[in-house]
Amino acid sequence: MGVKVPFRRELLIILHVPSMTCGGELSFTLEPSDIIAVQEQPLMLHCQVEGIPPITTQWRRNGALIVEDQNYVMFANGSLLIGHFQKTKSDGSSDEGDYECIAQNFFGLVLSRKARVQAASKGRSLYECMSEGNLLSLEKFRWYCFFSSCLCIMHMKVHSSALLCLQRKPGNALSATCWQRVNLPPAEFVQPPQSIARPVGTNAIFTCLAQGEPVPQITWLKNGQILEPDGHVKLRNNNSTLTISGVTQDDEAIYQCIAENSAGSTQSSARLTVLWADGLPGVPTGVRAEVLSPTSIQVSWNEPTQNTQDIIGYVLHIRKTADPVEMEYQEAVSKMTLQQVIGDLEPSTRYSFYVKAYTSRGASKASETAVESTLGEVPAPPALFTKVINSTVVQATWEPSTKMGQQEGFNLYYRKVPVPIFTGPLTFPRNVTQYNITQLDASFVYEIKILAFNQHGEGNATLRFVSLKEAVEKSVLNTPCDCVKDEQNKSSTTGIIIGIHIGVTCVIFCVLFLMFSYRGSSSVSCPLNETQMSTLPLDDFSLMEECEVQFRQHPAEG
Repeated sequence: MGVKVPFRRELLIILHVPSMTCGGELSFTLEPSDIIAVQEQPLMLHCQVEGIPPITTQWRRNGALIVEDQNYVMFANGSLLIGHFQKTKSDGSSDEGDYECIAQNFFGLVLSRKARVQAASKGRSLYECMSEGNLLSLEKFRWYCFFSSCLCIMHMKVHSSALLCLQRKPGNALSATCWQRVNLPPAEFVQPPQSIARPVGTNAIFTCLAQGEPVPQITWLKNGQILEPDGHVKLRNNNSTLTISGVTQDDEAIYQCIAENSAGSTQSSARLTVLWADGLPGVPTGVRAEVLSPTSIQVSWNEPTQNTQDIIGYVLHIRKTADPVEMEYQEAVSKMTLQQVIGDLEPSTRYSFYVKAYTSRGASKASETAVESTLGEVPAPPALFTKVINSTVVQATWEPSTKMGQQEGFNLYYRKVPVPIFTGPLTFPRNVTQYNITQLDASFVYEIKILAFNQHGEGNATLRFVSLKEAVEKSVLNTPCDCVKDEQNKSSTTGIIIGIHIGVTCVIFCVLFLMFSYRGSSSVSCPLNETQMSTLPLDDFSLMEECEVQFRQHPAEG
């Protein structure tokens, strides 16, 4: 803001200088208009200009300058008189054509609209014309009808409709009908360009909007010459916007906007005043750019050679060389620094740089432009996934990253840990994203890495460690079995055990039975017969003790 305020103050001072008032800009107060001329009759084309004198005027027909002679007379007020209008002269030339007025003074040159002059055919006829069912009043419209069937209605408002024309000739009844379309008048301006004043090094924008039917074409002139776009002069939006970037003294001129269609043309002019203050700093020199990375460039420059004591800083202008000037952006730099690192740039992209020095009164002219390209960017690391297929095979799957540079392919490496040497690279095109690594040793841990590459080199790698020991142990613990056979074996074993238990039980009972049977038969101490013995429950064996006691007590009584 400290730079713009002084410029605004100087602008006010300049505008109050008489030689820089709006009158200094040439502008037409009256321009030539289209006309149908009568042969062998004089014809006057009008052109009046205002501005600071001296003002000189000239005329052109079909782009060629008209030289004054006995048939062409140019008046001091700018008008052109054609003494005897002729469609075809003896030398084959013609007075018909497009006429334009040229006016020039100290500040520049302007061109008028083109006026189309046509010769009228001999003979006349009358028409009664109806527009959309309504008879056109001859008192309301000025109109001329010629034998050539060309109906011209003058001073008609913007209108476009069909006319039903009934031709009459003196002494004759209605003889013909025709349809005639009334075209819109020549193009007219919706927003003509406005005169502006801009300091050296800033941007100037002119806008010119016109309407008409057909849609008018826009052409720009600089001091009467067709303006050709170049590095700092751009035409946008169908030529309706004129942008001048980094204006210099050479850009000070009168700029004209010409809108033209098949119905005619019109023009409007504006002046660009370039402001220059004394004591502004000189131009920074030695601008150079050095690439640092795919996204950064360092720009350096030398201090101006004159008026450096009041410098308050520098402004570095940055733009992609492929972008329009409007896409340029700036970075402010301290006066103590003669270099700047520009970051956040796009890889593999060409940039242009220039520098201006600023004081409180304004900016210096732009320095020379330095151009440099950022480095190409290598691809980002892909995502890597591994899967153990068996004790000797590992499947590697990867997914390319969408960040950073585009990949052209992938390199795959693997090694036994801790062996330092990798096997590889195994190179794959960018459409391959899976590979099975075979013939591995199950007793080792393997390191697998994948990286993407392009024309700028290899990117960073993605690593994974894979152990095959777990796969081996897992395969041993999970040996497959024949469940039907196991079930049969299990049933057989159970039957054998049960048979053994039953056999042992039987042997025990047999032993007990024999033992007790032997005792009973030898002592005969109980009055029990065999039938009683065989039917005696096992629980009643306690009676044997009692019988045995009684048997031992009998001898004592004897």
